[in-house]
Amino acid sequence: MLMNSAHPPSFAWMLGSVHRVFGIGFGSGLSPLAPGTAGTLFAWGLFLILNAILPTTALCLLLCIGSLYGLWACGQCSHDLGRPDDGSIVWDEVIAFGWILFFIGSTNFLVQAIAFLIFRFFDAAKPWPISRVDQYFKKIWIHQEHVNPSHLIKYGFGIMIDDLIAALFTILIVILGIRWLT
Repeated sequence: MLMNSAHPPSFAWMLGSVHRVFGIGFGSGLSPLAPGTAGTLFAWGLFLILNAILPTTALCLLLCIGSLYGLWACGQCSHDLGRPDDGSIVWDEVIAFGWILFFIGSTNFLVQAIAFLIFRFFDAAKPWPISRVDQYFKKIWIHQEHVNPSHLIKYGFGIMIDDLIAALFTILIVILGIRWLT
């Protein structure tokens, strides 16, 4: 069921399918203010819980599965909304920030908070090359006439890739910063 593009998604709409629940970040993307930030905060809390109860290999496997499933979930959610990368789709932030916390490997709250701020900057400001990648995939979405499953994965990839690039930049800055300071 396609949503009217003039209306934001609702909680009831989100509960209409599993891919929407994931795509909307278990409801965090429904935040009326800064849904991307809300999704990233959700990711932070979820990571802290999972990191405390899962071994590193299981956490890595969960992030891999979440990344792959995100290609479908974000693409299908985008299709259902009728928009290329609606702000309510935050699974890309959830996965990207999960990878950041996984790779920086720090349990220090200050280091994690700095990573959060750097990631939010890159995700919101989208400096080059992030902006270039983001616009490229939005153009592909707009020019598609017929939707099939491979297109949905392409849409999802387009939604997730800019956040994963922002995550990579964040990881590099935080790790280099930690090394430089120690």
